[in-house]
Amino acid sequence: MPTLLCFGDSNTHGSPPANGPGPYARYGHGVRWPSVCAGALGERWEVIEEGLPGRTAQFDDPGMGAHMNGWPALRIALESHGPLDVLAVMLGTNDVKTRFAPTPARVTAGIAGLLDIALSEAMQERHGGLRVLLVAPPKVVLAGLDAGEFHGAEEVSAALPDHYRALAEARGCAFLDANDVISVSPLDGIHFDETAHGALGKAVAEQVTRLA
Repeated sequence: MPTLLCFGDSNTHGSPPANGPGPYARYGHGVRWPSVCAGALGERWEVIEEGLPGRTAQFDDPGMGAHMNGWPALRIALESHGPLDVLAVMLGTNDVKTRFAPTPARVTAGIAGLLDIALSEAMQERHGGLRVLLVAPPKVVLAGLDAGEFHGAEEVSAALPDHYRALAEARGCAFLDANDVISVSPLDGIHFDETAHGALGKAVAEQVTRLA
């Protein structure tokens, strides 16, 4: 049975849009995009969901904690599961928060570090030739009570797809620009509504099928 690992942040976890603090919430199975992807791929595929709200590609978050750093988290995930056939990575939204002084190049460098881990000789041998799909998240829109955390982020996030595409080509990875398929919710400017989850899940499944 081929296996797909979906590695990301709150949008991979399935956090719904929210205009400010509130109780923990998560879309159910069959709504969040990794499970939509699983349905599109069919029963012969196993899909593992590794989404953590607040996760960055490379930064220890001073407010949310060091465990938000995607570098050690990806290594743990790749050593916890296996063998894996495809890894889908969608990160970068949290990296454009103002506190990280983001630039497109700096955020992309964090993604490059994740690819270094996944494409390393040790991980490739462990998983028997792991393929990688890099997904550029949809651009951030300043909206809702969290807009202050993303001051200046719109321009940076809008530039990420071109940087991610070039990186994917350089590393021999597949690429999907989520902006071609979905956009963020206007409620908070960072999360996806149910329709977007459905569209993204189907688009990822199409890319994964090409890799398998």
